[in-house]
Amino acid sequence: MKPFRDKRRDSRPPAKGGIEQPRRRDANPTAGPETKPQDRSEQKAAPRPLSRRDGALPAEHLPLILEVGANQDYALLDSGAGEKLEQYGPYRIVRPEGQAIWQKALPARDWERADAIFTGDTDEEGIGRWRFPKTPLGETWPMKHDGIDYLGRFTSFRHVGVFPEQASHWDHMAGLIAAAKRPVKVLNLFGYTGLASLVAARAGAEVTHVDASKKAIGWARENQEMAGLSQKPIRWIVDDAVKFAEREERRGSRYDIILFDPPAYGRGPKGEVWQLFEDLPALTDICRAILTPKPLAVVLTAYSIRASFFAIHALMRDTFAGMGGTVESGELIIREKSAGRALSTSLFSRWVA
Repeated sequence: MKPFRDKRRDSRPPAKGGIEQPRRRDANPTAGPETKPQDRSEQKAAPRPLSRRDGALPAEHLPLILEVGANQDYALLDSGAGEKLEQYGPYRIVRPEGQAIWQKALPARDWERADAIFTGDTDEEGIGRWRFPKTPLGETWPMKHDGIDYLGRFTSFRHVGVFPEQASHWDHMAGLIAAAKRPVKVLNLFGYTGLASLVAARAGAEVTHVDASKKAIGWARENQEMAGLSQKPIRWIVDDAVKFAEREERRGSRYDIILFDPPAYGRGPKGEVWQLFEDLPALTDICRAILTPKPLAVVLTAYSIRASFFAIHALMRDTFAGMGGTVESGELIIREKSAGRALSTSLFSRWVA
């Protein structure tokens, strides 16, 4: 499962208890108290020159709705009245969910059986705390995604270290890696706690995982150990995603698959400022520039933005003009067990060769 993320940030934050900063989709918590806000003009390099490419636009497939249902490791049990009731491994958890504007389907007694409830600010980036109605729980607990062990964690920003809706992208990526029947290099930008990277490595890829948060990288490495994948080739890089990608372009480094899941707003480890609508076109352009001659896919996910998926769909088609393939765009959704309603979690657009 990747979101850890109800909005995955030049990287996402890890756990609480002094080892976490706000994990938010719409802002990079990595700056936290350690980075002083600086004037944007001091942090922004000269803008990357962009021009519309010649060549035919890729084919398109839309809307594509990628759905995740309940399994033995995760389930959206119910939702409504601004909350969601989920099962993460052994624990039943209640968290805020602003899009759940309908009414709950399960009776109150089912919600009252929760092991953990997030209380406090209900905004995506809101700081709060976890309440444990039954027994006080530890900070972490063992979880599993498709046979990959990892750690769930109660953070002070309502996240638990994985975004289950991303499983659709992970399965698709693993299939591409297996079908390639050749060495495949994957770049995971804004990688957070590493589930996507572990899925790619298990499938046989050489992975470069980039996140601006040292704490998130530490958590990701813990997950690699726990999953028994320590011998798999994963480079863990603490860096600003844009600056890293720019250096890779200059160095001539190339990748077959690129995943990027940027925040709406964020700061990098040195105060670099990220604004999605201003900076996404240039980063998308860089991603094209660092593809191998025979690339497989580029996957963009966008959380917590006020836009239609048509916006990022058009950007991806323009950026990959002349490369053939298909751009598939739509939404990631989770289907609840109680009444079968679909909870939309994010927009996405992916170019597939």
